[in-house]
Amino acid sequence: GILSIEQLISRVGVIGVTLMALLSGFGAVNCPYTYMSYFLRNVTDADILALERRLLQTMDMIVSKKKRIAVAHRTMFQRGEVNNKPTGFWGMIKSVTTSVSGSENLSLIQQEVDALEELSRQLFLETADLHATKERIEYSKTFQGKYFNFLGYFFSIYCVWKIFMATINIVFDRVGKTDPVTRGIEITVNYLGIQFDVKFWSQHISFILVGIIIVTSIRGLLITLTKFFYAISSSKSSNVIVLLLAQIMGMYFVSSVLLIRMSMPLEYRTIITEVLGEL
Repeated sequence: GILSIEQLISRVGVIGVTLMALLSGFGAVNCPYTYMSYFLRNVTDADILALERRLLQTMDMIVSKKKRIAVAHRTMFQRGEVNNKPTGFWGMIKSVTTSVSGSENLSLIQQEVDALEELSRQLFLETADLHATKERIEYSKTFQGKYFNFLGYFFSIYCVWKIFMATINIVFDRVGKTDPVTRGIEITVNYLGIQFDVKFWSQHISFILVGIIIVTSIRGLLITLTKFFYAISSSKSSNVIVLLLAQIMGMYFVSSVLLIRMSMPLEYRTIITEVLGEL
């Protein structure tokens, strides 16, 4: 019926799987770029010092031009007090032409100040980016950085393999019978010819891998949604946005359970299928 669990979850899963696809595409690009040392550009202390020197020179120019504007304003104010009542026709013309030329010079200097302030903002952001890159380079040399670098390569290969297999499954309209961990262990055991309990270890490794994927994906979702919430929230729209995020979180979780079945052994996959239906 229309109100059955299978019908409801199938409709929720359409939106949730689409959301997961968008976030997975973003994460597949952003995560290796963040943690793999291959994508780090070479930044030296000399580069940072040169950029900081340019930033300080720009700030000095801004200060000097603002000082000129302040001095010009003070001079015009003093002239206005002294020549408050210009005498004669030529005195009136002189005061008008002087104020017009002075205002034109001030507007030109103010435009230069605005341009220099925009340049200083860009230089500051670039300096902060260089410092962040330098910290990432130092972090990549640590044990934890090397560990994340290895995981970046591992999950990049895993992601490419999943894309390849998903494409084949869609083209040939087939459903996988063996989860990737079990299949990988079977290939390794047959290739090396060693004694290994595939069924026992594949269950544990599959659950560990599934747990890592669920935790990291939901963590990434929450971080992304939090940034989005801070960007658009206000005192009037905060309740509506929280409600929307709660709905998205529920759809995301249901879709995670639906899609994670393919990474689990067959007997546990059938349990989820009995609960959620033949989707």
